[in-house]
Amino acid sequence: MSDPLIARLKILIVETLRLDDIRPEDIPDDEPLFGSNRFGLDSVDALELVVRLEKEYGIKISSSEESREALSSVTGLAAFIRARQGGPAS
Repeated sequence: MSDPLIARLKILIVETLRLDDIRPEDIPDDEPLFGSNRFGLDSVDALELVVRLEKEYGIKISSSEESREALSSVTGLAAFIRARQGGPAS
């Protein structure tokens, strides 16, 4: 069974960062989003994504440490959002 939050996050990542050549289903759940050449994402992309996530999910990512934790992977991002919203971590 697929996780609806993870599926939504992948769509949000593709839309927010305008990854026209990547489909949401092409993003592995546990692969690092930043720091790999696969997606070519940089710090500006991270900032855009953080702003969108804060608006979309009503969470606050207030430090670079939190940002690194939250944006570690799609699975990490889902766990971060659930923890901030009081839902189950997995």
